[in-house]
Amino acid sequence: MEASRGQNGIQMLLTAEQEAQRIVNAARAAKMARLKQAKEEAEKEIADFRAQMEAAFQRKVAESSGDSGANVKRLEQETEAKIHHLKKEAARISPDVVQMLLRHVTTVKN
Repeated sequence: MEASRGQNGIQMLLTAEQEAQRIVNAARAAKMARLKQAKEEAEKEIADFRAQMEAAFQRKVAESSGDSGANVKRLEQETEAKIHHLKKEAARISPDVVQMLLRHVTTVKN
């Protein structure tokens, strides 16, 4: 009787091991399916984000290129105003600079 009980116990252990292996395999398959789903969701979110950033970039490019002519004209006006100011200041201090240079050149130091 003990031999059959031992044999019966071994059979129960083998059945339990097979059941445990089935549960582990099912859990692995579920985990892999969830990882695949998460990866697909992440890729979709990345694609959506990239599309949003690209659209924002294209809007910025369109805005800046649309105003390009106005920006160039404004910069040219500012540049001309600065050049005019510098020429006026140079003309104003030019005699003083010439006098200072002459004084330094003609002064003899021992």
